[in-house]
Amino acid sequence: MRPSNRFTVFYIFMLLALIVGCAPTPRHEGTGEYIDDTVITSKVKAAILNEPSLKSGEINVETFKGTVQLSGFVSSKADINKAIEVAQSVKGVKSVKNDMHVKGKHY
Repeated sequence: MRPSNRFTVFYIFMLLALIVGCAPTPRHEGTGEYIDDTVITSKVKAAILNEPSLKSGEINVETFKGTVQLSGFVSSKADINKAIEVAQSVKGVKSVKNDMHVKGKHY
């Protein structure tokens, strides 16, 4: 095999390894999905922060493949409903999973 062919084969192998390494699986995001989810998380956090009736410091936001998970403790069921409504209004959100709890209530 000539040296130039070895380099070509090496670069093709590295390109394939990069593509396969960044490919999404059901439990892991691809690079593009991770970036999209980061943007969605930021937009949801900003929307919650801009909602005067919500105490945004008590609501945690995580996103995986477009599904937003809200968690934390809030003052009322109305706050839970408002946070879900705000999250659903953000472009790119596919669904919202609620893991928020009302302070003082034990489940």
